[in-house]
Amino acid sequence: METVEDVTRMHLVGGNLALDFVNTRTGPPSGPSDDDVLTGYPELVAWGVYAGALTETEATALRRLSRNDPDGTRAAFSRALSTRDYLDEVFRPLAGGRSPSTPALARLRDDEADALAHAQLAGGSTFAWVWRDDRTLARPLRPVVHAAVQLLTTGALDRIKGCGGCRFIFNDESKNRSRRWCSMDDCGTAEKMRRYVAARRIRAPR
Repeated sequence: METVEDVTRMHLVGGNLALDFVNTRTGPPSGPSDDDVLTGYPELVAWGVYAGALTETEATALRRLSRNDPDGTRAAFSRALSTRDYLDEVFRPLAGGRSPSTPALARLRDDEADALAHAQLAGGSTFAWVWRDDRTLARPLRPVVHAAVQLLTTGALDRIKGCGGCRFIFNDESKNRSRRWCSMDDCGTAEKMRRYVAARRIRAPR
């Protein structure tokens, strides 16, 4: 089973909570994933804290609730994986310049309605939806779903891109929209090293 340290080793590079949730699976740019940090409900809660979707107090309450309701916990975790699947079906096509599937958008619509049914509007400099009184096992998913809808309805869709070196998706917030990698410290560095080795091979005397 993944530990909290395994969950938090995932870099949050998506620029949006929903994209970071999709990025909990890793692998090459195309084809199936080769690793998944969400191996159970405890890891889902740990990721929620790490990504800023949950407070430590909320996480503690969810862990207690999950211990008292194993069947509900299994259902909530299954729902989380299903949510990640359809969010992938929404954002991965957009990253490739295609339209997302209609069924995936319909599921997102329904889940957003459910999320807002459990939310309250909290005031500050502006008002925002919050889930501080939501004491259901689906609590970690509420802000993820809402972030997905916000990105689709208020973001620049042509800024949603896929990394050139892995399966991560990100919101390109660079001024000239030139970002190609999930992170220059990871895939960007690997590509620079690959080019360096290739250039040295070409220049080497034969």
